[in-house]
Amino acid sequence: MINRCSLWGMLTLIGLSLTLGAGCSSRKHYPPSGVGDACYAKALPTVGEGGLAWGSSLNMARQKSLNNCIRYAGRSGGTPDTCQVVLAKCR
Repeated sequence: MINRCSLWGMLTLIGLSLTLGAGCSSRKHYPPSGVGDACYAKALPTVGEGGLAWGSSLNMARQKSLNNCIRYAGRSGGTPDTCQVVLAKCR
C-alpha cells in the first residue's frame, strides 16, 4: 500500500506537471482564414455549389474561390469545369 504522504506527493507532482505543460504549449494558434484579408471573390459553376474565399490580394481571392468552386461543385454533383469568378472586390 502507498501511504498518505506519498499519494499526496505523487498527485501534487502530476497536477503541477500538467499545469506547467499546458502553459508552455509550443502549438501556434492562427486566426481563421480570411480574418484580416481585405479582398474576397465568389466563383460559381453552371450547376452545383460555388465557392467564396478571402485573400490578401484580389488575385489570391480569385484563385482561392475558383479552387473552392471546383471542389464544392464536384462534391455536389455539379459541373466543376464551368466554374467562373462572378464577383471580386476589396474592402
